[in-house]
Amino acid sequence: MDALPRRSLLAAGAAAAATAAAGCARRPSAAGSRGAAQAGAAPETGSAPASPAAPSTPAKPPATMIGDGSTSDTGPQPHQPVPERMEPGQRPPQFVVFSWDGAGELDDKLFSRFRTLANEHNASMTFFLSGIYLLPEGKKDMYRPPQHRIGASDIGYLADQHVHATLSQVGAAWLDGHEIGTHFNGHFCGPTGGGRWSPDDWDSEIQQAMDFVMNWRTNTGFTDLPALPFDYRKELIGGRTPCLEGQRGLLPTAAARGWKYDASGPGGLQVWPQKFQGGALWDMPLQSIPFPGHSFQVLSMDYNIMYNQSGDNTKGNAVMQDAWQRQARDAYLAGFERAYNGNRAPMYIGNHFEQWNGGIYMNAVEEVFRTIADKPEVRLVSFRQLVQWLEAQDPAVLRKLQALNVGESPAGGWSSYLAPTAA
Repeated sequence: MDALPRRSLLAAGAAAAATAAAGCARRPSAAGSRGAAQAGAAPETGSAPASPAAPSTPAKPPATMIGDGSTSDTGPQPHQPVPERMEPGQRPPQFVVFSWDGAGELDDKLFSRFRTLANEHNASMTFFLSGIYLLPEGKKDMYRPPQHRIGASDIGYLADQHVHATLSQVGAAWLDGHEIGTHFNGHFCGPTGGGRWSPDDWDSEIQQAMDFVMNWRTNTGFTDLPALPFDYRKELIGGRTPCLEGQRGLLPTAAARGWKYDASGPGGLQVWPQKFQGGALWDMPLQSIPFPGHSFQVLSMDYNIMYNQSGDNTKGNAVMQDAWQRQARDAYLAGFERAYNGNRAPMYIGNHFEQWNGGIYMNAVEEVFRTIADKPEVRLVSFRQLVQWLEAQDPAVLRKLQALNVGESPAGGWSSYLAPTAA
């Protein structure tokens, strides 16, 4: 695969953590599994209701083919929770969104690994698919990246067998209940990257990403795979920009396209989300979380943790790998505990399907997942499911939640803080 572009991503210090860009993946990053996670809240005095187990092989619903038959409308997505409005005085759930930038299946089968993990815990995730991962390298001239030569990309195109495997995983992930968002296409960062793109440039990039998904059958020539079981025009309601750059140019286009959220912000606080872009979009930024052994915080993404451990070197000192894995795990857990025992703000974790430093970040994320998945009132959901839950709540209750600071527990307890206000 291509080498990572050299760029400064996260210097030590809280200020740097608030402005750091996310890591540039050389290859896919996604994980799928099933999304039967219950998005409703449990009463303060009770435990969270269990979600029904997902079938290991989801039944294939009847389909209405779209276009060349690459995608199809199969009706409502399986394994979706019904968002419920919290009762007065009810403690909110602790939402955690595991999201993956790139989303492709290579020989190490990380996509399959994390789909299986999520399936074991009735969890949903968000996979931000890079559109060119469904475009064979022999057809790369079909990609016309803004402000770059035809076919250019800062990440490698996948081999045909990996395009095939990725298609299989994406379709299965959606049937499991996961969200398929976008990581756009060519992953351009830095001086010639998406930070310089106009709204029209971003509109072109989005449309091309959609076209690569919706025309994979024509582009690949594969005849042994079923249509993807979703209409991407309806499925796509959010994304994360490469290296967390270009949000200013993207947002007007995202709003015009009717998207519901953006997950491209760097270094956000662990507080309840609010809308921006004139109220059109929910802001779901990666968050600054405690970094064990340091006085500063780190971005809630594997690349940024790695950068603070081994710099741009993805094959750092092997002697340090066990310690680095524990540090990565403990950083995520510290962020989780701060929210879970405090303001209950949703936590966002962003990762790549990569074997950096011997695969320790994959192992750390799996440890975190298994540690928190079955805790009372924890909901492992996709961004789409989180948005649906937020929009089902009483706006007055949301304002109270949004008023809580990082790690702040409500004075007097949840039942008092979220009690109905007298008319």
